[in-house]
Amino acid sequence: MTRILTRRDLTALLDPAACLEALRDGFTRGDAAVPGQRIRTDLPFPGTATALVPGLLPGIDAYTVKVNAKFPAATPALRGVICLHSGHDGELLALLDSATVTAWRTGLAAALGTHTLAADPGGEAVVGVIGAGAQADLMVTGLRRLRRVTKLLVHDTDEPRAHAFAARHAGAPAHSAAARPGAGAAHPGGLAVEVAGSAGEVAERAGIVLLATWSRAPLLRLADTRPGQHLTSLGADEPGKCELAADVLEAALVAVDDRELAAAMGALAAAGLPAEAADATLGEILRGEHPGRTDPEARTVYAPVGLPWQDLALSWLAYQEAGRRGIGLEVDLLDTPTG
Repeated sequence: MTRILTRRDLTALLDPAACLEALRDGFTRGDAAVPGQRIRTDLPFPGTATALVPGLLPGIDAYTVKVNAKFPAATPALRGVICLHSGHDGELLALLDSATVTAWRTGLAAALGTHTLAADPGGEAVVGVIGAGAQADLMVTGLRRLRRVTKLLVHDTDEPRAHAFAARHAGAPAHSAAARPGAGAAHPGGLAVEVAGSAGEVAERAGIVLLATWSRAPLLRLADTRPGQHLTSLGADEPGKCELAADVLEAALVAVDDRELAAAMGALAAAGLPAEAADATLGEILRGEHPGRTDPEARTVYAPVGLPWQDLALSWLAYQEAGRRGIGLEVDLLDTPTG
């Protein structure tokens, strides 16, 4: 039997703290950070098709295959499916809405990378968001479970969407932290939220800047940033997309999820920089193989592309929890005869 998990199902099943823990574990285990293959193709339509295969993690007897369609003018812009297969016999265990899993794994992994690289979380923390979509939502949610955030600045070229984002987060409690030693602490209570008029204004006022856009030209240059600032760029996840200018990346300590992928189709590629321009991967920092930020005045950047094992990490969590709680429609795609 195959369990079908919709967006509503996944929203009920996934827990940010458990997802953060699963992602941290995947990054920390050196043998888990297997990039797999990311295949992208243009279409004779106003969109692209992308497949990520296989999603593998040691200790999980299953793997994922993800197929996404990206049509920027559509709502939602990302649609697709994640196939969760048994590693024992290939049985199709589940079909999951890929837009939901992708937003959760991308946003929460970015929150983990942001927290790991940004300056000491003590004191007032002003976080800026450029691009008020689903991934930014999850970045803010995850980051507030890892460190103190007192003020949120939001900018989007679609001003009503920026105001809707602000309304969702204004006054929202942080809940409890997915804490580890040194991970900081989430703080309950209201969050002051303000809509900003431009990307430059966000960068001028925020100590941490989160970018998640469809931009194909740099939104921020070195002159827009300042020492000690951290920037996370999620938008440059395929050829042609770009959020940070080359001079920002050249001046900063840059971490990625996979060097070769970042240089082939991520932020490094967009800036014309080689794989060696990345100072570290997030896994290397979390495993203690690279010190990460050592200077409070350094600029830091986290610029991931997204890896197949992250899809498996969250799909497996959702599938197991769905089985325990009886959530999702079960179907027999093989139409196996009975009796």
